[in-house]
Amino acid sequence: MTYKASLDKTATIITIAVTIFLAVVIGGQYVIIKDAKRTTPFYTTTACLLIYFLAFAFRPIQYVISEDELIIERPLINARIRREDIKSAEKIEKNKIKWSLRIFGVGGVFGYYGSFASFSLGRMTWYATRKDNPVLIKTANGRKIIVTPNEPDAFVSELIGSYQATS
Repeated sequence: MTYKASLDKTATIITIAVTIFLAVVIGGQYVIIKDAKRTTPFYTTTACLLIYFLAFAFRPIQYVISEDELIIERPLINARIRREDIKSAEKIEKNKIKWSLRIFGVGGVFGYYGSFASFSLGRMTWYATRKDNPVLIKTANGRKIIVTPNEPDAFVSELIGSYQATS
């Protein structure tokens, strides 16, 4: 089954603000730097567009639970977790991830994804689009993964319930 992953209000505002900021930087530099070397605006434009494209390309779109795996669908490369590797999945309170620190990843543009850490949960990988409705998935090899489907209770029920019934 497919579970949608919509952006929360904060991620939507951050995404719009960053988009406008980058558009102003890219457009403004051609107005301000008319007489300088022509390569300066080109390099800045390329860097801005590359960063924006990477943030867009690795954003989670939706979560698909198949018979054998959990697929986190993204525009460029999907993340896949075999269901047999999932030890547990549970909906957690949003305050458990509230003070998480981003180690390497994106913290608001098109969602929240990458490596994060908190005192209560330790290191984890986020494939989230919102900060409410977090679901913590623990794998057999000790990985912790945060996903945020729009329907977390149904997601957890299907991810754990139907697989345990068939294995």
